[in-house]
Amino acid sequence: MNLKLTTISLALLLATSAVAAVDEPIQPIKPVQNINLGQVELGKKLYFDPRLSKSGFISCNSCHNLSMGGTDNLKTSIGHNWQQGPINAPTVLNSSLNVAQFWDGRAADLKAQAGGPIANPGEMAFTHTLAINVLTSIPEYVMEFKQVFGTDKITIDEVTQAIAEFEKTLVTPNAPFDQWLLGNKEALSANQLAGYKLFKESGCVACHNGEAIGGNSFQKMGIMEPYQAKSPAEGLSAVTGKDTDRFKFKVPTLRNVEMTYPYFHDGEAETLTEAVDVMGRLQLGKKFTEAENMQIVAFLKSLTGDQPAFQMPILPPSTDNTPAPKPFE
Repeated sequence: MNLKLTTISLALLLATSAVAAVDEPIQPIKPVQNINLGQVELGKKLYFDPRLSKSGFISCNSCHNLSMGGTDNLKTSIGHNWQQGPINAPTVLNSSLNVAQFWDGRAADLKAQAGGPIANPGEMAFTHTLAINVLTSIPEYVMEFKQVFGTDKITIDEVTQAIAEFEKTLVTPNAPFDQWLLGNKEALSANQLAGYKLFKESGCVACHNGEAIGGNSFQKMGIMEPYQAKSPAEGLSAVTGKDTDRFKFKVPTLRNVEMTYPYFHDGEAETLTEAVDVMGRLQLGKKFTEAENMQIVAFLKSLTGDQPAFQMPILPPSTDNTPAPKPFE
């Protein structure tokens, strides 16, 4: 009888643990699935190819550097002719999990986003027509587009589709926090666990939740106190035209957040400590103590996952016999 009760108790305990894991507001990142490998390889070359810019020096990787957490670690990005951009470059890592792309959500998905910087005069400063002309002049690209898409004519549709397919692979699973969620109770330190408890109890999870721990909603910057932004960006209202959407921005993912400094849409928070303090006061009306801030920062550092691992692409040479640019130039 006692053995039977013990077995039932153990089963109930295991069931309760499973439900508790499911009930967490944050879920582990899943490995990427259902991708087209041909498009991924082509998209990788396009992502690193600066010939899609007017100057021939700027690539997607310039502002979303995959060796720097998918960002450029600048307050606001530098574009064509050294123009200072108006907004901080969000990370490309795990961007496939976002509800929309850009801080203001003006692109519905990665494919829609990929064409924007190419034609933006403050970024890559090209046109889609000229970018296609460049690609069409390179025989290896013409052949690869035909192999991947089955077409003799390259259009911006195939270009953005390939780049988006590559970006879908840029997920970062296996963070210490993911390991903890999946049952490894030794994966987090006492400080990190305390930080997560504070993170939940303080209300941070109202906006930062799900696989990406953000990226799935738009929220006003400055709920309890107004935020004195250093950027002219007005957020979602630029897309919807609604005054009620002014200063609503897409909630950034907290995945790999220790690598993606500086923080906020204007890049004004230089450290996680500063970002936690500002978010506590402006969004929650809460002043974290130094110890609480340290614990939350410790938790945030547990969100750094496995960084994308891939072989750098060899870019096709131009037809005038000049060597292909190096991917990081």
